[in-house]
Amino acid sequence: MPSRMDEVLGAPGGIRFKCGRAGNRMAAMRIVLDLSDNDIRYFRKSLQKVKDGRLASNEPVVLQAARKLIAEVNDAGAPEFVRNRMEAFSRLVDMVEDPRWRLTGAERSRILNALAYFVDPDDMIPDSMPGIGYLDDAIMVSLVLQEFRLEIEAYEKFRAFEGSQEATEKKRASLLSRLRERRSSEKERRRLVKHGGRGPLGLWG
Repeated sequence: MPSRMDEVLGAPGGIRFKCGRAGNRMAAMRIVLDLSDNDIRYFRKSLQKVKDGRLASNEPVVLQAARKLIAEVNDAGAPEFVRNRMEAFSRLVDMVEDPRWRLTGAERSRILNALAYFVDPDDMIPDSMPGIGYLDDAIMVSLVLQEFRLEIEAYEKFRAFEGSQEATEKKRASLLSRLRERRSSEKERRRLVKHGGRGPLGLWG
């Protein structure tokens, strides 16, 4: 049976939220928001704007702001689909902060660039608006989680691993090596798709 994390990460072809009612109780109803290439370009441009600025390079500020956003969403009683995505989003913050995982270099910078978007005060929808204030954040979180699904899968396996310090280090090295292989293969696949004029756009092209 898929976990909540699987449901949040496994949403190809659109952004999928759950809501609805059955009798006197709320039941799951899937709503799919299909984003056009223009929609993806909008979010990609927003990420690029943050990346081009200095904010993404200020790691303590970015991580503190990301943790603050997660806490605010929980405290504000945001809709469940928003809270679920923020729970998954927190894995990206954990990944950067975890001293055992020790994410470095381009992989660390890539995640920080994505996290920095959520520090940007220029939201499409102000977060203070009751009920829907975090909707644009939830959409962007969904896109970011799909983009980093390979990294999150590797980190989840690492978190679940139990062993000696030596065994843990070997597990980390194995998972990171496999992650880089899969990421390289996906990058090549996207390059071929892009040149062939087929397939949807991604946040990073």
